[in-house]
Amino acid sequence: MQIGAIGQTHAAEAMTRAAGMRPGGTLSGQGTLSPQEQQQLQKMRQTDAKVRAHEQAHLSAAAGLAMGGASLQYVRGPDGKQYAVGGEVSIDVSPAQSPEQTLDKARRIQAAALAPADPSAQDRAVAAAAAQMASEARMAMQRQETEEASAGSAPTRTGSTGPSRQESEAARAYTANQPTAPGSLFDAFA
Repeated sequence: MQIGAIGQTHAAEAMTRAAGMRPGGTLSGQGTLSPQEQQQLQKMRQTDAKVRAHEQAHLSAAAGLAMGGASLQYVRGPDGKQYAVGGEVSIDVSPAQSPEQTLDKARRIQAAALAPADPSAQDRAVAAAAAQMASEARMAMQRQETEEASAGSAPTRTGSTGPSRQESEAARAYTANQPTAPGSLFDAFA
């Protein structure tokens, strides 16, 4: 899954058009930069700095979850240089070996997704998926605890075909409170 999808392709196309560039990234007019091009260049520098800071925040918070560095999308500015207009960081979102480890990993994924000051819609979607992952891990942990508790209090029936002692006691207690009727316990409800 990828986080940090700031800008994306639409922003790159808009920046290219706004800079007066042709699809190949060349200036529409040759020579020195016009005041409009200088202003556009300033905006591109600001966007580049914002994108890089955004993706670096993801990488810093991902600590071991990132699968490589940030992948940036660039557009050529009116000065001929490349400026970042979007980016993403791929992270490992697979479940861990145990529910406890998965819960910890989900928390780290959520922190990495929401690390930038201005999380994108994709960042929030990854954080929501991580919250779901954490919820599922908590439920698995509760199931484990329930299974362990019931295994510890009830004797295991290996090879036994009859009811356990607890089941027999429960059936006796139940029948003691029912009206006396011939046949099985279910006859009283027929």
